[in-house]
Amino acid sequence: MRAIRSAFHPVVERTVDGMHTLVHVDRGQEYWLVQTGVGPEKARQCAARLLDHQSFSLIISTGFACALIAAGIGALLVGHELVYSGREATEPVPPIDVASEERDQLIRCLQARVPAVHLGRFVSSDHVIGSAQEKRAIAAKTQAIGLDMESEALAVEANRAHTPFIIIRTVSDLLDEDLPLDFNLFLRPTGWLKGIGSVLAAPSCLLGIDRLRRQSMIAAEALTVFFREYLAAVAQQRQERASVPL
Repeated sequence: MRAIRSAFHPVVERTVDGMHTLVHVDRGQEYWLVQTGVGPEKARQCAARLLDHQSFSLIISTGFACALIAAGIGALLVGHELVYSGREATEPVPPIDVASEERDQLIRCLQARVPAVHLGRFVSSDHVIGSAQEKRAIAAKTQAIGLDMESEALAVEANRAHTPFIIIRTVSDLLDEDLPLDFNLFLRPTGWLKGIGSVLAAPSCLLGIDRLRRQSMIAAEALTVFFREYLAAVAQQRQERASVPL
């Protein structure tokens, strides 16, 4: 959230159905920043509450992702279709290609700077995928380029509201690397003690946690840079349109 907010500055605070949101206004265009929290359920609840009270011309699922292809830390991955991979099954998500001027403009901006192999299918999971072996199995099964936990839930709610949707995330962990510990422990109400216990039991994982922290910083900076460039491109296009005589 700090990475995105650094690009969309300044912001004003608004409350929608008890939810805290940040809104950046640029030449009459509003950009709403909403932190959903980790995991599909939090994302679904947040999106449903927001879309019940506010309409949008485009919804972007952004943040970090695991690369399911050969890609460097901080690389941009763009998703225009989705599959869901839970603990029991993998299934496609209804199409998310609702067209809009804002979405088309954003895709043009992305195509100018993102390799074609970095645009494609995403897969969302209901739990943290930590092992390289499991990542490779999901990549082979789904042919997806990136993995996260929230985009499927956001896409479902965007479809329900007939709102254009796209995924723009940066790579924070790689296909062939294991996460340093089971982060699923920290997603459970009583899991923090077990999570801390696992760190104390295997202090060598602190090196892996530091590696992930450094990778996340690179991914965060890449998000900030992209959205700053996107805002500048939108402003330039509006200025060009305004200067064309009618």
